[in-house]
Amino acid sequence: MANFAFGLGVGTKSSAGEWLEVYYNAPLLGADDKLIDAVAKAVDYTGGNAAIEINAAALKKLEEAFLSVGAEDQALVSEVLEGSQQPIVLCVLEQDAAPTTTAEVYLKLALLSNRLVKPHSLNLTGMFGLLPNVAWTSEGAVSLEDLPRRQLAARAQGRVLDVQSVDKFPKMTNYAVPAGIRVGDASRIRLGAHVGEGTTVMHEGFINFNAGTLGVSMVEGRISAGVVVGNGSDIGGGASTMGTLSGGNNVVISVGENCLLGANAGLGIPLGDRCTLEAGLYVTGGSKVTVLDDQNNEVGIVKASELAGKPDLLFRRNSQNGRIEVKTNKSAIELNEELHKHN
Repeated sequence: MANFAFGLGVGTKSSAGEWLEVYYNAPLLGADDKLIDAVAKAVDYTGGNAAIEINAAALKKLEEAFLSVGAEDQALVSEVLEGSQQPIVLCVLEQDAAPTTTAEVYLKLALLSNRLVKPHSLNLTGMFGLLPNVAWTSEGAVSLEDLPRRQLAARAQGRVLDVQSVDKFPKMTNYAVPAGIRVGDASRIRLGAHVGEGTTVMHEGFINFNAGTLGVSMVEGRISAGVVVGNGSDIGGGASTMGTLSGGNNVVISVGENCLLGANAGLGIPLGDRCTLEAGLYVTGGSKVTVLDDQNNEVGIVKASELAGKPDLLFRRNSQNGRIEVKTNKSAIELNEELHKHN
C-alpha cells in the first residue's frame, strides 16, 4: 500500500466540534508498506488520504500494530497519548494531493518545520480555507466563538487568559524545534517554516510558512511566504523579501548561496549565488539597472528581472546620481565566512 506521509496527532477542537489545530510529535515521510498495512488492520483505513479520529480502544490497537513492525517511535507516541483528554487523529496521506481537512494541512506544515521536506515541494492548494482563525492563548488554541466565554471563566478564577495572537498559523516552536537553530523571538516564525541547521533568527527576524533557509544563515529581516534562502546567505536587519503572495507577484523569489541582503534592503527578484544587495536598496523586477564592467564603465541598462538568478553580482545605489548599478561581486564569500563562524 503506497504512502506519502503519516502522522499520529493530538489536537484541539472548538465547542462546536471544529478542529482548530493538530500537533504531530513524530511525523513520517514515506512510511513503509508494513507499517501502513499494520495500521489498516488496527483501524478503519482502506486507503487514500484520510484523517481518522481515534478513540482509546483504537489507540491501544495502534500501539500494538506499531510494535509488531518495529516502529518504536510511533508506539511511544501512542503510549504517551493513552488517557489523553484531547482528541487524537491518525492522518495517512497516500499521495501528495491538495489537502481536504485541517489535520492534513497540519501534517504537511509539520513535515516542513521538521525539515522532512523543503519549501515548494508540497501540494498546499486550498489550505487557507481549511485553517480557521484561532486565538492562540496561554491555554492553547481557542476558537474565536469560544473566546469571550473562556476569558470570562478565567477572570472568574482570578487569572487572565493571555491572547498572544489571532491567526491561522501558530508559532513553529510549539510544534517543532529542529536541531541546530537559534531563535530570538519564537513568535516570529510560523509553523510551516523551514529553518535550516545552523540558522540564527534574531529578535526582529521573521520566517513565514512554506519558506525559510536551507542551511547556515543569519536572519535579521523578513523571509516572506514562499521565499527560500540558500546556505551561507544572510538577511540583514530590516531587510525584506517580496513573497509569492504579495501584490499579485507570480515570480518565486529566492536567494542563492553565500549572498548578503544589507540592512533595510528589499528583494523582488531571484538572486543567484554570491550576490550582494546594498543596504537600503530595494530592487524589483521592473527596476532599471545600469550594468558596469570591472572598471566601472557603463555597458548597458537592463530591467533587474533580466539579471534574475545570475551569480556574482553586487547591486548598489550610486550616491551621486541615484541610479541602481550592478557589477561583478568579489567579496560575498569573505563577508559570510566571518559572520558564520559562530552561528
